[in-house]
Amino acid sequence: MKILVLNCGSSSIKYQLIDMANNAQVMAKGLLERIGLEMGEFTHKYNGEKHYEQVPIPDHTAGIKMVLNAITDEKMGVIKDLKEIGAVGNRVAHGGELFPESCLVSDEVIEKIKSLTDLAPLHTPGNLAGIYAMRNVLPNVPQAVVFDTSFHSTMPAKSYLTGLPYEYYQKYHIRNYGFHGTSHKFVAEKAAKMVGKDWNDLKIISCHLGSGASICAIDHGKSFDTTMGMTPLSGLIMGSRPGDVDPGIIQFIIEKELAEGKTMKDIVKMLNKQCGLVGISGGKQDMRDIRAGRDAGDERCTYAFDMFAQRVKRYIGGYMAEMGGCDILLFTGGIGENAWFMRHPILEGLECLGIKVNMELNDKIMGEDCVISTPDSKVTTVVVTTDEEFVIASDTFRLVSK
Repeated sequence: MKILVLNCGSSSIKYQLIDMANNAQVMAKGLLERIGLEMGEFTHKYNGEKHYEQVPIPDHTAGIKMVLNAITDEKMGVIKDLKEIGAVGNRVAHGGELFPESCLVSDEVIEKIKSLTDLAPLHTPGNLAGIYAMRNVLPNVPQAVVFDTSFHSTMPAKSYLTGLPYEYYQKYHIRNYGFHGTSHKFVAEKAAKMVGKDWNDLKIISCHLGSGASICAIDHGKSFDTTMGMTPLSGLIMGSRPGDVDPGIIQFIIEKELAEGKTMKDIVKMLNKQCGLVGISGGKQDMRDIRAGRDAGDERCTYAFDMFAQRVKRYIGGYMAEMGGCDILLFTGGIGENAWFMRHPILEGLECLGIKVNMELNDKIMGEDCVISTPDSKVTTVVVTTDEEFVIASDTFRLVSK
């Protein structure tokens, strides 16, 4: 079965066409950006080739049609007929407490997702737009939805409740939900297999480090705690998000900025797009650029670099204390897999926790699966490549095959 995986944002569509009958081969993948603006951008990769063009993309339905035209195109297509697409798997950011696992799309499911829009106002409309667009273009093809939050539905109340009055949880469902669930689950299982063990027998700390970053404590195959909360803003410092911030600071900023003519929309945009590494460093978001700035003596890049490493280290220690130990510590995501120069300061000094790493080996590993801890380390430390699209395709295949 060939499955089209969609990850739709408010103004973007990421996609992959995966052949599950051929070792989950990625036949084509691409990205549509700036949907709804005067001029959009379309990148399509196929058979080792790359197509790029600037073209108006008025809405998600138009974008989906472009994707389907591309994968069936005489020159850059990878299938001859759209009937070859057996199912569509959609990434949905927020499933709240309504979706503890992936499911097939139905009218009832769509209504439930709509009811959760307040929990992820920046993500849910785009996620739904992709589902609607596929219904319009290929109405007879089954669709599944895979939620970032589902894996974390096993967290105990002491992990997911906040310190706010309990009535806010009862009235508005305010709690920690966590994200990156598909990635954390995939890499935790994979890391356990790498060392010949069953993840259900282990305590694992998964560090998904990228532009968006989160850490998850996984106790015997279940999410026990995670750094992101009700939204993806909390926890670690990220590419453009602040991570943990004293709520009083936000109130202080709101009062000051509103007095200067800013709006709440401006402040929300600032929290999502102008904080974290980009806000601290003075415009740099890529960890390679921040490292280069630090090496060149840029003070703000040094702050950003050191703060990121410190926050990751803080949560590793905290989660080891919460679970009463750790069997596997893993690094994944764009930074976790490739930025050996960031893993190095994170891991340095963790011998007190039983974490011993072969730093010479660590400093060579980029984008490959590898055990980097020493044989005498109490905690096995690994670098693991993630594949969220594969997880979405696998869940979709399983649901449709039923």
